[in-house]
Order: sequence, then C-alpha cells, then structure tokens
Amino acid sequence: MGTYHAQQKKDYTLKLRKLLKELPSFCGFYFRAKETQTSVLTRYGYAIDLRGFFEFLTTESQYLSGKDILSLTLEDLNHVTTLDIELYLEKMSIYAKGDKEWINSASALARKLSAVRSLFKYLFKQEMLRANVAALVDIPKLRERAIIRLEANEVADLLDTTESGSGLTKAQLRYHEVTRKRDTAILTLFLGTGIRISELVGIDTNDIDFEAYAFRVTRKGGDQEVLAFGQEVGAALQAYEAERKQTVAKEGHETAFFLSLQRKRITVRAVENLVKKYATLAAPLKKITPHKLRSTYGTMLYQESNDIYLVADVLGHKDVNTTRKHYAALSEEKRRTAAKMVKLRDDPS
Repeated sequence: MGTYHAQQKKDYTLKLRKLLKELPSFCGFYFRAKETQTSVLTRYGYAIDLRGFFEFLTTESQYLSGKDILSLTLEDLNHVTTLDIELYLEKMSIYAKGDKEWINSASALARKLSAVRSLFKYLFKQEMLRANVAALVDIPKLRERAIIRLEANEVADLLDTTESGSGLTKAQLRYHEVTRKRDTAILTLFLGTGIRISELVGIDTNDIDFEAYAFRVTRKGGDQEVLAFGQEVGAALQAYEAERKQTVAKEGHETAFFLSLQRKRITVRAVENLVKKYATLAAPLKKITPHKLRSTYGTMLYQESNDIYLVADVLGHKDVNTTRKHYAALSEEKRRTAAKMVKLRDDPS
C-alpha cells in the first residue's frame, strides 16, 4: 500500500476508535465483524451515521427519549420500530444544526438507512435482536440522473485551456506558469485512464514506470493494481516529472508525485478546485468534477471497445452491473442509430 493510503488508513482507524467510544457497546461486535469486509473509510462513515441515528433515538423517539447513547442496550434496540427509522430519515431530509441548515438528498438518506440496516441485519443474524425492523423500511427512491461527461471537442478544449491558461484571470495567471505542467498532467491522467481522485492524489514517485508505460494505484478497499497509460498521458507525466525532480518536497511528503504550491502532497480539495477552474472555461454549461472526467474516459473507452467488461476492469468496478448501469444508455443510443441505418424503400422523388 502506498504511503498516502497507508497514512490515510492509520488516520481513519484512530478516528474510528475514538468515535466508537461514543456509541453503545454492542456496536463493537458489529464493527469488528465488518473489519475484514469493508474499508476503514466505509466503517467510519457508518459510525458517523449510526451516531446520528442514536442521537435521534435518545432525543426524539417515544421509548428511548431521555436515555444516554452509551447506556443503550440490545433490549432498548428491540423497542425500535419501523416508524422510528422512518421518522429519523424524515428529519434527516432537512434539519438545522446550530445556525446552519442541512439538506440531504435521496442518495444521502439511502446511505444513512444502509448503515442502520447493516447494523440491524448483523445483530439479528447473530440472534442478538428479536426482529430486523430496519429491513422493512423502504429505501428512498433514487432518481436516475443523466451521465454528465465531456464531448470529444470539450476534452480537447479543456486540455488546451489548461496548457495555455486562456481565459484565466490575472491573479490565476500568476500561478499558472508554475502549475501548468502539473495541472496538465493531472487532467490528462484523469481523461486518459479514468482513475479515481483518491487514487490520483495517492500516487508516489516510484509508482510510475515510464519504460513500461504503466503505474501502480491503490484501489478502494486497499487493493493495488497496475494500470497502463498511452503516449499522450506518458508525455504529460514526463513533462511534469522533470519539473517534480527539481522540487524539494516538505518533510513527510517526499514520496508524493503530485505536489501543491506548498510542496506538500496535493489534496483532494485542491484537485477538485483545479478541475473546476479549467472546466468552467472549457465547458461552462456543464458541472465537471473529477468523477465526471472518469465518466468521460469510461464513455470513450466503451464507445471504442464496446466491451463493458473491459471498462469495468479498467475503472476498478468489482461488479460489472455498476458499469452497465452507467453506460447502458450508450448501447441504447447505438441501437437507435442502427434503426435509422436501414432504409426499406427509397425516398420518393
């Protein structure tokens, strides 16, 4: 595992341990069982959501209101009803915390319910609960969202804009010459390999083999894979690498390939901001994020190969149905085009 991902795993493990001290003791059984099945980031996210659920139960549910979270027992959990869970989701859809208002989308509510369901399923399976009431709560209906991606001309415009700095403000141009090769390498890598943002920021200098035109990434869950890249990506990476070799990184960041202006490993937020900066100029009507660049690559690869299994493998999807769900619309477009290709009768003159 790379330096970045190893440190991230350590940091979130410590965060999770601290958070578990705020949860009922029976949660310890659940999280220990999940340790070999999920990443620490997933478990930390579940712990956050479960804390919110228990806060709701101890403040607003009919039976458990007034109790302390740490004092909750399995018998208390046996008194939780489907209505309690539904009311929890209803409250989470929009609520105030301090002087700030929070709104959760259907997908966010589905994730919160998933955490509750997972806990109840485990405890019921271990015969610690009499019933699994969470399984009876319907998952919030998710609306199908159109895939936002760049067209071929927009991809070219994005890279041209990144290289030239055309359209940037005077303030932005002052930094552009310093970051131009780095930013071009980052965007070219996204568009030429479809890697995730977490995979990109985690790349170390010794992860790239320019002779083999390949690089090592740490996937979700910690698995390492070697991916290939083409000549365009190779050229952009080598141009930046020459610059990177001349830069002395701050202590603790020596192995990072992509550095910030502060000579530290570039952060996820910084990458999101630079993608937004250039994409706003190249495709102003589209809200382009690093994930949308990943979708762009997946679309281009599928259009060229027509091989959904290849796309799933390269993108690191463990389930091909995840890939098929995202790119099925492209097959429908091709079928519609095919339907128009065959003429049964000549047009009347």
